[in-house]
Amino acid sequence: MTLADLDARFAQHQLEVFGGFHPKDMDNLPEGTRTLLLLGPKEPGFWPAFKTSPEWQDGAPDPMDRWSLRVISALADALDGTPLFPFGGPPFQPFFRWALQSGQAWQSPVSLLVHQKAGLMVSYRGALALRDRIELPAPGQMPCTTCEKPCLTACDAQALTADGYDVPKCHAYLDTENGRENIMLGCGVRQSCPLSQSYGRLAEQSAYHMSLFHR
Repeated sequence: MTLADLDARFAQHQLEVFGGFHPKDMDNLPEGTRTLLLLGPKEPGFWPAFKTSPEWQDGAPDPMDRWSLRVISALADALDGTPLFPFGGPPFQPFFRWALQSGQAWQSPVSLLVHQKAGLMVSYRGALALRDRIELPAPGQMPCTTCEKPCLTACDAQALTADGYDVPKCHAYLDTENGRENIMLGCGVRQSCPLSQSYGRLAEQSAYHMSLFHR
């Protein structure tokens, strides 16, 4: 089975491979894991597809996590693998470290992950630990090295900068009249990334995540 075969299967659920790696002994993954694949939303189209799911329509809490659990667990069963998720802890799986290890994402100038396709809009819905060794593409090149780095000055609250992320300051700004735009449209820093702008994520989805963050 090739990576292209797997991506075609994942695309049926509006997911795609956001990177992967061949684990070493120190990675503390399930025994027998020869390939770890990180899965993220396939855009454009993820949000409209997700909204047709029973998890979204049943009105119960945490629809996206429940959707991820159902869909990625089923994929793992079909591929004789183990599903892993960035939620459900503590302890939490080290998705940030895994993303860096994949060679397809890097720590951006504002410390958030930046992905070679999704930019600062990168999110991981889960991972698959597979027993097969899947051939993976060579590591990419960090996009920030040739970018003008608009993310460094995009935060109106000056809460997310090169100095790090001041979460209380961010929440305080979102409580203001000016901050309402970020709640409705999403984080201005994430949107400022040129790769984010070409990724195809809808403002409605960003607003949903912001509503979970600021509640």
